[in-house]
Amino acid sequence: MNPMRRRLTASAAAIALAITLAACSSSSDAGQAPTSEQGVESSAAAHNDADTQFAQLMIIHHQGAVEMADVAIARAASPEVKALAQRIQAAQGPEIDLMTGWLNDWDEETSHDMGMHDMDMGGMDMGGMSQSEVMDELDGLDGTEFDRTFLERMVAHHRGAIEMSEQEKAEGLNPDAMALAGTIIDAQTSEITEMQNLLAGL
Repeated sequence: MNPMRRRLTASAAAIALAITLAACSSSSDAGQAPTSEQGVESSAAAHNDADTQFAQLMIIHHQGAVEMADVAIARAASPEVKALAQRIQAAQGPEIDLMTGWLNDWDEETSHDMGMHDMDMGGMDMGGMSQSEVMDELDGLDGTEFDRTFLERMVAHHRGAIEMSEQEKAEGLNPDAMALAGTIIDAQTSEITEMQNLLAGL
């Protein structure tokens, strides 16, 4: 074989080898991709009883805060109290939707499917008062008295949420639920400080 033909044959062999390796690599990658995605989905769906109870109870807890905030937006005398109520409403509404989505993804009952008597209500009361009692109390107030009572009850409400979130961080499994618990602790601790400062100024 002459030198030119030898070089052409070697080049052709090298090209064929490269194509074969590329095809094998693509085939291997294609086979591995679904496994990786399945792993991510499995991780996202992984949860335990603490995660489930956290989401179910926090949905109800947030619904109570939003209900109180709605009244304060309409009736608070102080612009600062109204603004705080608007922020509470804006933050906790989407979190309710988020946690409801988790429960659906986990094939667990949402809080809407459960009776209140079926749930551990730790952290749900406000200074010994139930949600309905607090709403009745607020309905009978106006002006500065309304603002003061709203802030006092919401401070207690936030403390309950922090207690529930700390339990989730200690006992939960799902990383998204535990991350939300951390967010709630940080945000509501800050809001408690804000509300205490507002109370001091009334």
